[in-house]
Order: sequence, then structure tokens, then C-alpha cells
Amino acid sequence: MNFSIVTLTNEDLTQYKVDMQEAFQKGFEDVFGKTEDIILPERDINHSLKAKGSVAYKAVVDGEMVGGAIVVIDEEAQHNHLDLFYVKCGIHSKGIGKRMWDEIEKLHPETKVWETCTPYFERRNIHFYVNRCGFHIVEFLNEKNPGADMPEDFIGDGGQGMFVFRKQM
Repeated sequence: MNFSIVTLTNEDLTQYKVDMQEAFQKGFEDVFGKTEDIILPERDINHSLKAKGSVAYKAVVDGEMVGGAIVVIDEEAQHNHLDLFYVKCGIHSKGIGKRMWDEIEKLHPETKVWETCTPYFERRNIHFYVNRCGFHIVEFLNEKNPGADMPEDFIGDGGQGMFVFRKQM
């Protein structure tokens, strides 16, 4: 397997967004059933892509884009954020996500802290971040403790809340 993680190019952007949306949609629908709602609207992807310090990566195996991540790098504080992370549908449980994350950490060795979040219902993600990547759960966002950056129309957690993860490097 020829694996690489590279900076996303404009020519891959449309497919990248489609693949990412499909992965988020499937994760939600596997738990809650089919929905007409879009779980990860394109505006949310664009928001991450346009954030100050944003870097978008794509994972490539044997010439095929198989996943991606958008990180936001604070070069001064080095408290960085993993905004969005996905492995293309149908490619899970092959070590791609772990390899992606390991490469992202290598690309940002100056990082002091990584932070991310995932919905309460996403057991696969929780296992991945805690048991495979070494993050710790540090907060539970819900109706009594909403996230400061959470859009009011956010539905991606299925109303069950979100875990915030942190990894001290």
C-alpha cells in the first residue's frame, strides 16, 4: 500500500467535500436512520477551510483519495484544533485513520496541545481518539453546557451532545 498525506489542492476540493459529507451522513444515519437533513453542510466545511491557520490534508492510497482532515494551527500558542476528520465510506478498519493522524502529528511537531470533538453517539470515533490516538475526554457539550462555537441549527450530534477531546503532546 502506497500511503501519503498531502495538502489538499483546489482540483480535489469538490470530491473532498462530497466524500466528507457522505462519511458524516453515514455515521449519523447508521445510528438514527435515514434523514433528509444534511449532517455536515458545505458551509461548515467552508468555515473550517477559511479559518485563520487552517490547513486541509487529503490521504491518498495508491493514487486514490481515501480521507482527509482540516486542522487549524495557532502558530503562536501551538494549541491546535482538528476541525474535521474523515475516512471515505467503505474504507474503515484498515488503519487509514490512524496513519492519517500519525502523519498530521509529524507535520506539526511544534504542537503543544491538540483538541477536537465528536458526537456522543459516535462510539467508533470515541474509541479512535481515546484508545488509538491518545486523546482524553475533557468536556461534554450538551443543552446545559453548549459549546461557544456551536451553531444554533447544529444537528450533527443527534441531540445527544458532543465530547471534547484534548491531547497534550
